[in-house]
Amino acid sequence: MPPALDELVEELREADRQERIELLIDLANDLPPLPDRLSQKKDEEHRVPECQSPVFLFLEREGPRVHLFADVPPEAPTVRGFVCLLVRGLDGASVEDVLSVPNDLIQRSGMAELLGMQRTAGLSGVLYRLKAMVARTEATSEPDQAPER
Repeated sequence: MPPALDELVEELREADRQERIELLIDLANDLPPLPDRLSQKKDEEHRVPECQSPVFLFLEREGPRVHLFADVPPEAPTVRGFVCLLVRGLDGASVEDVLSVPNDLIQRSGMAELLGMQRTAGLSGVLYRLKAMVARTEATSEPDQAPER
């Protein structure tokens, strides 16, 4: 895992239940807004259907690195916090680093004990969707492709 993501996951894992909730809310408040160029592209192609909350993921490639952007409504703080964890922990990471993120990230971070099965499945869907998007860019992108700006 990239060091930034590993650090965030470790912080969550070591926190007690109440601290974990507070950390997720802090992360939710830190999710940056979508850039204007992406806010107009919130459509089904970018929505994560596995998640009940409307989560929109965007990915841009810059050589071997990926840049992540997301939109999640403030009314879904745990989902928004998890998505911010991914954005902060993986933005600028290599394709290989993103693809190597363990599928049980939610369990490793201790978030599964805070969430019901349905929400855990939805967050797992966010991670799965992100990894699929990265894999798709790896298969279709030139290594030196610059992001759309």
